Amino acid sequence: MADQAQRRWRAACPNCGAPVEFASAASASAVCGFCRSTLLRDGDTLSQIGQSAEIFEDYSPLQLGATGRWMGSGFAVVGRVQRGSELGNWNEWHLLFDAGGDAARVAWLSEDNGHFVLSLEAPLGETPPSDPQVGLPLTLAGQRWQVAAVVQAALRAAEGELPRPPRAGRIVELRNAQDEVGSLEYRDDALPVWSVGRAVALADLALQGLRTTADGESVAEAKFAGRSIACPNCGAPLAPKLSQSKSMSCGQCQAVVDLPGFEGSGDAKALGFTPQSPGLPPLIPLGRTGMLAPAGSPPQAWTVVGYQERCDIPEDADDEQSFWREYLLFNRMAGFAFLVDTREGWSLVVTMTGAPTPTRGGVSFKGREYAQRWSYGAKTTHVLGEFYWPVRLDDRVQVTDYASADGRLLLSREQQGPEVTWSGGQTLPAEAVQKAFGLSAPAAQFSRDVSAFKNSGGTLLRNIVIGLFLIVVLFALLRACASDDCQRYKDSFGENSNEYRQCRASSRGSGTYIGNSGGSYGGYSSGGGGHK
Repeated sequence: MADQAQRRWRAACPNCGAPVEFASAASASAVCGFCRSTLLRDGDTLSQIGQSAEIFEDYSPLQLGATGRWMGSGFAVVGRVQRGSELGNWNEWHLLFDAGGDAARVAWLSEDNGHFVLSLEAPLGETPPSDPQVGLPLTLAGQRWQVAAVVQAALRAAEGELPRPPRAGRIVELRNAQDEVGSLEYRDDALPVWSVGRAVALADLALQGLRTTADGESVAEAKFAGRSIACPNCGAPLAPKLSQSKSMSCGQCQAVVDLPGFEGSGDAKALGFTPQSPGLPPLIPLGRTGMLAPAGSPPQAWTVVGYQERCDIPEDADDEQSFWREYLLFNRMAGFAFLVDTREGWSLVVTMTGAPTPTRGGVSFKGREYAQRWSYGAKTTHVLGEFYWPVRLDDRVQVTDYASADGRLLLSREQQGPEVTWSGGQTLPAEAVQKAFGLSAPAAQFSRDVSAFKNSGGTLLRNIVIGLFLIVVLFALLRACASDDCQRYKDSFGENSNEYRQCRASSRGSGTYIGNSGGSYGGYSSGGGGHK
């Protein structure tokens, strides 16, 4: 006989006899914590319908039994599903709210590009399209959405109490101009499961009962700090500092290494690597912390954890190639941000939960118009440090940049394979960057023409820039006898910059300035933005 006390319901596992408890009458499935049987509840009867794999260590601070509050209602973490796809692996935590309010609704706390999204399932009174296409608009549940991702999600493992038996299948992610995330989970035996959510910060959920040691340290961090990984290229020990990291460069040989996540713990082995030639150190050293304020947020301490050098992919051999640098920043409470250094200026951007609304000649987001600047292919040519997405060499991404009328606010759209990622931010004065990180490099290495971000006459502006560039080239040819034909790159970007190095290398050869070759960009779209 099953025991019933208040809302809880308990019965014996039909496979091993261990007790299995349901905290909600709405939950129809559970995974036995002893034998890993996947169970289906039908009234007062439990039946075994499958076997779940063991939960892989993912260094998450969450665990079953943790509690928190959201929008004035308390909740408990009662279940988890681990999924994976070509975009990586992620957790979906099943939340059970207190009586009243959202108690009868199924809620999830899921990972999203280095952040978290809290979603509530809702009835869908219409049949969604059977084959949504990435990047296209879609009207659903009375709202206009953009299709952000279409993936075949594998089921890695599950535990605890769940609203239905977990399964692999196709998941379509939608985003809208209200900063909402919609999700369609297609199932063979029923209509797609529909949920809508928003980005949340774990610090704002008043979480209790997280995984901690006796000293109060996060269990996730404690286990992660003890993880031993050898570089598969040179054998040097790798010491990742963030539990979210999916890739990192070796400090000795600079090979790009895929780090184990769900696939292992303890003395884990790297999942693979790609060698890359050593490069010059970035302008802002890895590990340096500075106070910066993303748009709409107070100043916070951001630490440089990753660095990537990127370039566009010219459509024509005669096109000028652009280069820029992106510093991946991390704040324990706020997540990740990108500090972007281009010839036009510095900018600070973060990945967005929502998606702008397309307009004639650009997009609209939160009541502000943004004009399209450029659209181009891009790739990464060099990386250092750690990244929350799996970096892949030789992958390409399509970028479209937008800017507000005054050029101070920026949006960027990146598409790679089955995923579209939006990021947004604002330009920063070079002096602010230099002061924030306590840098003493020459001012010329920080100064950029921020006015080039302005939209007015975007095509005309580019033609003017190209014309000025040709004039400079002509002037340089007239001074061919000078000791350094690349002085303009040295003055603009610094002696250690890629632009200056490439110019010097080319001057020794054909005398023509060429861009970096090789490199990659892959895995999750970083959302850093091209900012060409």
